[in-house]
Amino acid sequence: MRNGRDARPAAKAFSYASKCDTFARMHTFYRSLAVLSTTFVLTTGCSSSSTGGPQSTTGDPPEETLDFVVGGDRPVTVHVPPGFDKNKPAPLVILLHGLGASGFVQELVFQLEPESDKRGFLYAHPDGTVGADKKRFWNATDVCCDFGGTMVDDVAYLTGLVKEIGEHYPVDPKRVFFTGHSNGGFMSHRLACDKPDVIAAVASLAGSTYLDPTKCNPSETIGVLQIHGTNDTSVKYDGEVQDGAGYPSASETIAIWAGKNGCDPMAQSAPAMDIDAVLDGNETLVTRHENCKAGGAAELWTMQGAGHIPGLGPNFAPALVDWLFAHAKP
Repeated sequence: MRNGRDARPAAKAFSYASKCDTFARMHTFYRSLAVLSTTFVLTTGCSSSSTGGPQSTTGDPPEETLDFVVGGDRPVTVHVPPGFDKNKPAPLVILLHGLGASGFVQELVFQLEPESDKRGFLYAHPDGTVGADKKRFWNATDVCCDFGGTMVDDVAYLTGLVKEIGEHYPVDPKRVFFTGHSNGGFMSHRLACDKPDVIAAVASLAGSTYLDPTKCNPSETIGVLQIHGTNDTSVKYDGEVQDGAGYPSASETIAIWAGKNGCDPMAQSAPAMDIDAVLDGNETLVTRHENCKAGGAAELWTMQGAGHIPGLGPNFAPALVDWLFAHAKP
């Protein structure tokens, strides 16, 4: 079923495809980042000593990796942190890239693999399907981002990965988490709607949920974190609606999840944070809906002045993982 069909293709009425210019700029940024990173790896990996040979090393053999590949005809490498205890169930974090990007490039932005090594969780960053426009995408909601109408079933593919990873190493079923950017954020919301029995919590950066809350019917509570820049012109902080289709604002998105999780309808402020390396001070305002039902959460991180692709700083990944781990299933 990994390449099965989904009965809910992206809506053409809203013409999210008409915003391809903004997504194209995002794609160009990601592509440039990939080229720069590859150049860096090749330059450092192939640098030579003054004698013309490879640089000297300690002489020790390379450390054996436990990483493995799952996903069938859509393969993804699962990172296993050093010192992993095969007899102890571990958390699993899966990162979903934005439209036109890749798992590799999204990891360069989010920097979750070092957190995996420090905290001991299994980690994967799979790739979406390549569309007719040659851009990778996730078939998330009715406005994002299966513009070609392929109806690929990414819910089945991604939950299938969770199951397959668990067949290799023990995964703690109470600590399975998804996070993503833009299209990957939309996909994280879709998974929260469809598979809260599998996933403990999701975090979306610059994504959104369905405009029509009745299209999202989670079978149980789930933790949801929305992270969004107020200067985002691609997926707008205030939402966007055209001809009755679109996506809700960041605050409306979290209010929707507060309702589904049985939280207080009014959000409360929490201490601000600094997760952007470009913006000065504690630019990120935190609001959360309290008193949710067990297993539920609804929280918004508003990055004041940040755009669609924020300049994420060294505090971002630790703060993100802290939040996810604080919202395991009861």
